Amino acid sequence: MNRRRLLTLTAAALTAGILLPVGTASASTASAGAAAGAAAGEPDPVVGALQRRAVPLGDLDGVVRMFGDARVVALGEASHSGHEFFALKARLFKRLVATRGFTTFALEASWSTGLRLDTYVTRGVGDPEQIMRDEFQGQYVFWNTDEYLDLIRWMRHYNVSHPRRPALRFVGNDLGYPGPEAFDQVTSYVTAHRPGVAGRIAALYAGLRPARNASAGAWMGQQLGKDPASRRAEADRAERALTVLRASGRPRGSAGRAYDWAVQNATAVAQSFTGYAFPDEEFPERMRYRDQVMADNTAWWLAHTNGRILLAANNGHVAYTSDNPQEFPEPVGAFLREKLGRKYVSVGLTFNEGSLNALPDYTAQQPQKYTVAPAPVGHNEHTLDQVRHRDFALDLRTAPSEARAWLDTARPTRSYGLYWSDQDPETALGRSYDIVIHLHRVEAARLRTLASVKDGHSHS
Repeated sequence: MNRRRLLTLTAAALTAGILLPVGTASASTASAGAAAGAAAGEPDPVVGALQRRAVPLGDLDGVVRMFGDARVVALGEASHSGHEFFALKARLFKRLVATRGFTTFALEASWSTGLRLDTYVTRGVGDPEQIMRDEFQGQYVFWNTDEYLDLIRWMRHYNVSHPRRPALRFVGNDLGYPGPEAFDQVTSYVTAHRPGVAGRIAALYAGLRPARNASAGAWMGQQLGKDPASRRAEADRAERALTVLRASGRPRGSAGRAYDWAVQNATAVAQSFTGYAFPDEEFPERMRYRDQVMADNTAWWLAHTNGRILLAANNGHVAYTSDNPQEFPEPVGAFLREKLGRKYVSVGLTFNEGSLNALPDYTAQQPQKYTVAPAPVGHNEHTLDQVRHRDFALDLRTAPSEARAWLDTARPTRSYGLYWSDQDPETALGRSYDIVIHLHRVEAARLRTLASVKDGHSHS
């Protein structure tokens, strides 16, 4: 069944920021000639070429050198719930903090969620476990893990231990849940600096701001249960509030920075309600808007804070090209390359075998653990796993000529979002990423949201 049709079956699956399994193309027989040669005992020239340039992950500084002077390094993942993917992001972030002046960890999560976690990381306010329970729900359920909790606690410890160094920051760049913290930033600013428009903005925001104790997952589901006209009307009110704020003018002096942050928070509120306002039949337009928002928020943070950013998101977001342009027209990576040029570096993560957590289908609430068998012949991962290093990185921009045609050819590549899928989209690695990091084995991440995760099916 077409995924757009499945989206009509449940409000939860219609969330504006939802990430579906990327691509629906069936497996192909690309690179069959090389596979036949390997079966006959002949050395595969592609594998040999890749092997000469592969940098083992044990040489983390060698991997970091591939990033050059990038200001945003986007580190993807082939699954939203793999322990090794999350652990690698934390490991690389720590090294980038120590050696390259990186200060921000950006996550594919709601802007207002980022505000709460950033307040903890920078000032020690709040309980990160509670924040994650409150915020990582619905489409963000797979972020509530031990791996991310450990990273957030490390960031706080770093800030306490290094008071004279630039503070580490946490930001969410997505639009799924417009939490009360974003509204608070706007209303606090106008009350202090533009009281003449405070009443107008309060009236426009009336009924839009979620309650302080609202469940993020329930709020998102309820929002999608509203009729399209109501969703459009709410988006219009959020946009008018942003217009009023901008029209009030930027004050001189120190208040100017407060204005900038208020405008960005009002923008984030408007982004969220606009995302929900797209008619269901405009699913591709909704997804393009979402990816553009994620890129815009990342670029805004980069321009208004010190340091550099490690961006954590799905492979389908960080890539330059979409492997399913009919439903996901333009990824975050394409927008950020346009904004930042070579200061943006895209890193795709692949894996050969292991396990992962995913929801069984578009209506399920209970994640399951799935076993993933070794990649079959014809998949990108099958060839990558023949390189002698167990886990390694490849700079695709400087790949040998013997591997260039292989890298620029689309072939089946595993990609999982929220949902389990046995359909692997066809991806040309060389046209999608600057760098690929391949892991031999990945195990399911340690979810904190549920007492148990049921075993699901295998995928060969």
